[in-house]
Amino acid sequence: MKALFSSSCLVSRAVLCAALVLPSVGGSAQQFRIPVSEEHEKMLTGQYEPTWESLVTHQTPEWFRDAKFGIWAHWGPQCVEGSGDWMAREMYMEGNGKYKHHVEHYGHPSEFGFKDILPLFKAERWQPDSLIARYKRLGAQYFFVLGNHHDNYDLWDSKYQPWNSMNIGPKRDILAEWAAAARKAGLPLGISFHADHAWNWYEPSQRWDLEGPKAGIYYDGTMTKEDGKGKWWEGLDPQMLYQQSHPLSKGSWDNGACHGQWDWTHGACPPSREFVTNFYDRTLDAINRYNPDLIYFDVTVLPFYALSDCGLKIATHLYNKNPRGVVFGKILNDEQKKALTWDVERGAPNALVEEPWQTCNCIGGWHYNTDIYEKNHYKSAAFVVRELVDVVSKNGCLLLSVPLRADGTYDEKEAAILDDLEVWMKQNGESIFGTRPWVKFGEGPVADSDIRLNAQGFNDGMYNKMTAQDIRFNTSKKHLYVTPMQWPEDGRIVVKSLAKGNKDFTKAISSVYLLGHGKLKARQTTEGLIVDLPAKHCNPIAPVLRIAR
Repeated sequence: MKALFSSSCLVSRAVLCAALVLPSVGGSAQQFRIPVSEEHEKMLTGQYEPTWESLVTHQTPEWFRDAKFGIWAHWGPQCVEGSGDWMAREMYMEGNGKYKHHVEHYGHPSEFGFKDILPLFKAERWQPDSLIARYKRLGAQYFFVLGNHHDNYDLWDSKYQPWNSMNIGPKRDILAEWAAAARKAGLPLGISFHADHAWNWYEPSQRWDLEGPKAGIYYDGTMTKEDGKGKWWEGLDPQMLYQQSHPLSKGSWDNGACHGQWDWTHGACPPSREFVTNFYDRTLDAINRYNPDLIYFDVTVLPFYALSDCGLKIATHLYNKNPRGVVFGKILNDEQKKALTWDVERGAPNALVEEPWQTCNCIGGWHYNTDIYEKNHYKSAAFVVRELVDVVSKNGCLLLSVPLRADGTYDEKEAAILDDLEVWMKQNGESIFGTRPWVKFGEGPVADSDIRLNAQGFNDGMYNKMTAQDIRFNTSKKHLYVTPMQWPEDGRIVVKSLAKGNKDFTKAISSVYLLGHGKLKARQTTEGLIVDLPAKHCNPIAPVLRIAR
């Protein structure tokens, strides 16, 4: 074990990184540019070039606009402990719940770190064919798999990262098996890459306990290849996993500081060219091997944006390789939304969006969390339906994660949610798939509220506030679909936007069709279109009305 001799090293590291002031997103980045090397993986040249002027000519393909709904297997070794998302970071935060859980069940992070969790990720009950078949029955039109997370472990037979699922843990090429199952089911494949933030995300692994019997002993994030002699990981370099041979970012001991530094500003320690190029090489390796239709980055705009050409080159490579490809980015300006497909995390804009976009959400935590299971804190099928209908009405698609345990299975409570969701989707799917927005996305208290995004999203609490008065619209070539977010208690729907004399739907309406039931009488008044629903509900979540255009 390496003991801490003084706290002066922390001060010197913080001062060094604080001096590296970075440009803001959208500003000139020439002074701090970190160009990737193409020595190992060359960007595919063709129609597109790695500039915004070129990438804005790429259009989000119609197949994606038609899809509306995808499932995400956000699954990897951070599911082993069942303590939830970001456990590989928070297990190094003294006093944190994940730290306490790790110390109690696995050992102290100076002796048993996240690298030692990796062999415990076995995926012993994982059956990708049956899982994807289940997701397709549910209505999924595309499928996403986690390529790597911030924990920097690659879930494939990686050429450039020895800490991968073929070498350690399952001893299987997870990505290859997911990809084969998706193709067998006829679903477009997406891969998400998150490892570009391992550089600062793992910084707590450089720390040490401030109190207790192990105070002053470094955690294993400072270990090197030489420390592995006689250990199970002999021959592997922990720095290829943790990437902590660098100064700490400004304020690194503030556990929340990394959120404000996510765009590599506000004192974030800049990554080395070697680290940036390694991420680039790994991403192109996966794209070239598994031929995804979609790639997702959990970043501001693109990986290392404003510091490097890495993200622009990756996007260019995919577009040149796959013209029907989709690249997602977060916190985009209007120009960037034309070059990339905007992703909103756990929420949605409260407005109709011109360019196609996506929201990503999860029925639980991003990594499996036994506390959510035990306390019944999963999102209900009704919540998912409300979000799906709302997002589709605003020109978006929903990517939904269903957390898997480390063995590759979901629990019985999740299974019940999927069953309920499947019932609604089979009955009402025609109002979702292949549709387009109407002249307005909806009406009602939530639609009329000033609900704003928080950073990249995080406003999905609005779906808990919706009632039968919250109505959403979308269209096909022949029909207008009207979906109240709940069944009204009095059995009556009043659609104000379809009142007699309205300018947006001038055709007289005397009847509507309730999906799953049949034709109903309707009458237009100056108050709105009034529809009395049958006493017996045809599904337990929400009605959908179909009106001929």
